[in-house]
Amino acid sequence: MASMRDIKRRKGSIQSTQQITKAMKLVSTVKLQKAKSRAEQSNPYFNYMYQTVTSMLARSGNMNHPYLQAGSSPKKAVITIASNRGLAGGYNSNIVKLVTDSGITKEEARIYIIGRKARESLERKGYEVTADYSDVIEAPTYGDADLICKEVLEAFTKGEIGEIYLAYTHFKNTVSHEPTLMKLLPIEFDEAELKETDSNVLMNYEPNEEEALDLIIPKYMTSLFYGALVEAVASENGARMQAMDSATSNAEEMISDLTLKYNRARQGSITQELTEIIAGAEAIS
Repeated sequence: MASMRDIKRRKGSIQSTQQITKAMKLVSTVKLQKAKSRAEQSNPYFNYMYQTVTSMLARSGNMNHPYLQAGSSPKKAVITIASNRGLAGGYNSNIVKLVTDSGITKEEARIYIIGRKARESLERKGYEVTADYSDVIEAPTYGDADLICKEVLEAFTKGEIGEIYLAYTHFKNTVSHEPTLMKLLPIEFDEAELKETDSNVLMNYEPNEEEALDLIIPKYMTSLFYGALVEAVASENGARMQAMDSATSNAEEMISDLTLKYNRARQGSITQELTEIIAGAEAIS
C-alpha cells in the first residue's frame, strides 16, 4: 500500500492538473460561443450556395467544361482541415482516419493541410503533404479561403490533379461533430435532381456558359471551403471543451478516491501508534 506521503503527492499533482483542465474548459467555452455563433450565421448561406449551384448544373444539360470533368491526372487533392493543438479528444484523429479510410491511396493523394496535428499523423503514415496552411485555422477569413482555393484550382486546371476533395468536421451542435469528406471538383449532383429536371426548361447563360462557370465555380468552391473552416473552428472548440470537462470530472473522481485512501492510511497510522502506546504502557506496568 502507498504511503501517506505518496498519496498526498499524487493528490497534489492531480489537483494541479485539474486546475489546468478547468481553465482550458473555460477558455474553450468562451471561444466556442463565438465560433458557434459564426458558424450558425454563415451556415445557411453555404448550404444555399451548394444547393443553388448543383441545382443549376443539373438543369444545364450536358456541358463540356473543365470544372465538370475529371482531369487526366490520377492525383487527388485532399484539403484537410484539423487543428494546430491537441487536447481535443478524438477531433484530430477522426480527421486523419477519415482521410486514410476514404479509399484514396497514399500514391494518389496530394494533401493540402490545415492543422499541424493532422500533418504530423499523415506524414507518419506516408502521405504526401503538398502545401501547409496551418496558420489559417487560428483566425480563418474568406480571403484565406479564396487564396488557397485559387492555388488548388490552378493545379486542377494545369492537370496536376484530377479531383479535389475537402475533409473537415461538420458542426452539428455543441456536443455533435461529424467528420465529413466532400468532393468539390468535378462537381457532382444528385441523380434524383436530374430525373426531376424538365429537359424543355434548361438553364440559360449570359454571355456564355464557359465564362459564367469560370466565375461561378471558384466562388462556389471558396464559399464551401470557408464554410468548412468556420465549422471546423467551432467543432474543435466544442471537442476541446468536452475533453476538458471529462478530464476535470475524472480528476475529481481520482481526488475523491485518493482522499479516501489517505484517510484510511492516516487512520491506520493512528491506530498503530495507539496500539504501540498501549503495548508500551502495559509492558512498563
